[in-house]
Amino acid sequence: MTETLPLVLVPGLASSSRVYAPVIPSLWRLRPVMVANHLRDNSMEAIARRILSEAPARFALAGHSMGGYIAFEIMRQAPERVARLALLNTSARPDTPEASARRRMQMQMARDGKLHEVLDMLFPQFVHPSRVTDDALRQLVHDMADDVGAEGFINNQTAILARPDSRPGLGTIRCPTLVLTSDQDMLLPNELSKEIAAGIPGATLTIIPECGHMSQPERPQAVAAALSEWLATRQS
Repeated sequence: MTETLPLVLVPGLASSSRVYAPVIPSLWRLRPVMVANHLRDNSMEAIARRILSEAPARFALAGHSMGGYIAFEIMRQAPERVARLALLNTSARPDTPEASARRRMQMQMARDGKLHEVLDMLFPQFVHPSRVTDDALRQLVHDMADDVGAEGFINNQTAILARPDSRPGLGTIRCPTLVLTSDQDMLLPNELSKEIAAGIPGATLTIIPECGHMSQPERPQAVAAALSEWLATRQS
């Protein structure tokens, strides 16, 4: 019988459940689905603890971007509870000093009431170059900013700034793992996903064509198909 443990989805920076909305209907047919709230704490350790306290006893776990950073922390805290793992458009590396400086600038802008300006600045990195003028995707980013709010954004960024290097633990991950990325992720280039896939024993690497960082709303059918196949993978 196919395993039907619940699926926990973790959004990325400044993202809400809306980022997964295009793929949830396909996944819901396979098993129960819940989207974690990652806004209430400002460290990876605390975010992961809270998600674990609210999650089922055992579950499949998928994290997008920052959600991948959180997924790595969940794997450090409770690997026995994660039946299978999907890491979407993410990185196992810590920030560079330059990236940290940009985050602190963006946090100050959010404190000054300019969160939407921050996201307008980031939007060209969020999407495939052909979608920079896509008004629907831009509106989605702003709607999620309203869901998250300045406090949630600052909590997210504070946690990201202090996240550890997850590369040393890649070899300890033993559950069926999907590493999904895009051919033109302008924010977290797919070399970072290739590094993750190479470090996790037996991981599957999927690269979505004609797609940017926001893979779920940009290419929902391809992402849903990859996640559905991952969920159907038999465990060894």
